[in-house]
Amino acid sequence: MTGTSRGGVTARAARAWRLATVRAGARTRRLVRAWRGSLQARVLTLTLVVGLLALAVLGGYLSVTVRDGLFTQRVDQVLAESARSAAQAQETFDASTATTGPEVQLLVNDLVRALRSSGSGEREVFILRTRGQQQPILVTSGVTDSSLVGLVSDQLRTATAANEGQRWESVAWPASATDSGRVEPGVMVGQVVTVPAAGSYELYFLYSLQAEQDRLEFLQSVLGIGAVALVVLLVSMSWLVTRQVVRPVRQAAHVAERIADGSLTERMPVRGEDEMARLGRSFNEMAESLQDQIDRMEHLSTMQRRFVSDVSHELRTPLTTVRMAGEMIYESRDEFDPVVRRSAELLQQQLDRFEDLLGDLLEISRFDAGAAVLDAEARDLRDVVGAAVDQAVPLAAAKGSWLSVTQPEGQCVADVDPRRVERVLRNLLVNAIEHADGSDVEVTVGADDRAVAVTVRDRGVGMSRDEAAHVFDRFWRADPARARTTGGTGLGLAISLEDAHLHGGWLEAWGRPRQGACFRLTLPRRAGITLESSPLPLEPPAEPERPAPRDRDADRPDPAALPDLPPTTGSFDVVERAREAQQVVERRRGQERGAGHPAPVPDAPAGHDPEPARRGGTDGPGETR
Repeated sequence: MTGTSRGGVTARAARAWRLATVRAGARTRRLVRAWRGSLQARVLTLTLVVGLLALAVLGGYLSVTVRDGLFTQRVDQVLAESARSAAQAQETFDASTATTGPEVQLLVNDLVRALRSSGSGEREVFILRTRGQQQPILVTSGVTDSSLVGLVSDQLRTATAANEGQRWESVAWPASATDSGRVEPGVMVGQVVTVPAAGSYELYFLYSLQAEQDRLEFLQSVLGIGAVALVVLLVSMSWLVTRQVVRPVRQAAHVAERIADGSLTERMPVRGEDEMARLGRSFNEMAESLQDQIDRMEHLSTMQRRFVSDVSHELRTPLTTVRMAGEMIYESRDEFDPVVRRSAELLQQQLDRFEDLLGDLLEISRFDAGAAVLDAEARDLRDVVGAAVDQAVPLAAAKGSWLSVTQPEGQCVADVDPRRVERVLRNLLVNAIEHADGSDVEVTVGADDRAVAVTVRDRGVGMSRDEAAHVFDRFWRADPARARTTGGTGLGLAISLEDAHLHGGWLEAWGRPRQGACFRLTLPRRAGITLESSPLPLEPPAEPERPAPRDRDADRPDPAALPDLPPTTGSFDVVERAREAQQVVERRRGQERGAGHPAPVPDAPAGHDPEPARRGGTDGPGETR
């Protein structure tokens, strides 16, 4: 029972200690962040630290210098005074006529009392018999205070007995023998004197240095008070100076943040003619210049968007008329000469591409104008992926690529606009198939608690890091010489990126030359969720680099490309040849009607497919696995 209670107490103490440590660490981090985020705090701290260090060094130097000066001055005074007293004592001994022990003892005692009172200050006097002497008359030592005889150290007595002049050392006067009740500094001075009929004796003077110690402490206290006052003055001056400097900087930062938020009319208040005022005026001039440039750019951008939108709308009507005429020609293509029939097919294909381009221009103009609207609903992303893959199967079959889809068994429900997401996936699939060069295209679906993601991976020609950074630019192509075999407009990936951003998601690209490319679409499950990570990795596992594949379509014509036409200033050879062929056919028909028997009209060869680039099988490449 006792062990259990002790263990509980230990656990609670450990938890309390960890909690205190965590709180202390949090407070420390907050203080560090506050210190790093304030220029004024850093300047004040630096000033305080440097001031304290400078004052500590200067105060220590002054204190040591004054202490040494007071001590040296007092010691010199004590040595001179003790030398005079020792000379007077020796003269007194030499002039004395005492020959017996009691007379000599009385002489020594009287001399000790006289020497104690004859000094410049309070001092104690000791006359001690030199060790190792044999004299017929024995005279005891004369001292003014027997309790202080122990302050005469053996080293000092040995040095004094050598009779080489004065010897001294610093001593500590015991608190029991002082009036203040504390230990006082002192100095002991010794010298040899000769006592008549008694031999050599050692004369010691004990001086107190408490007066010098009091003066030193007073000077140190004055220096301390002055240092504190100086530090307070330095901190106050630094605070005032930094406040005058930091306040305009803070105002500039605040105004810059407001300008960055879109309030272009914000300006700094300017007072005076000093450097800060010049900074404020320069900042305001810069803000005005930026506002003018931004206004001009916004005006130009608005005009550009309006121009694109107007042109796109205005082209709708003539395009509709041209399409109607083109469809009539296309439907009658079997009656034309092969050259004219081919021209009708190319005209139909380019009309489709032109119509797609107009639609993409209108869509991108809506994004630029901020008029795009998200029609979100709860949908399973797997269904949207399946619909996009079904539309890409015929193209994959025509290109000889396999489409494989990997998706989780559980639902991947998210609030998305199915039309826009399907368009993004369709663009990614078409782009992957076009650049796969007949390799497999892998589609992977993933989800977690916060997001859903789709990756489209191919192993075709790939792209470099620089190309991956520009792949979402409008009308950008990694290889300008590479033909658009699917008749793309150059805006598909740019529109896809805008669709992803409209959902609050990501659209990212990865690629390496001859290792293929991978595109990842990540969308939040609910509106308002900020993405921090994706359920699927963008960079696939490392694979060995494949040799550069041979372009299988290099020797075959591009079915979606325009024929080589001469400049518009000259005549169109294709049209002229078509007209000549039509005239030949009409003349032949007229001759046959005149002869009374019809001639066979040239027709397309058996099995001819007018759209070979769009044909796709159901049992060959292109089906999903």
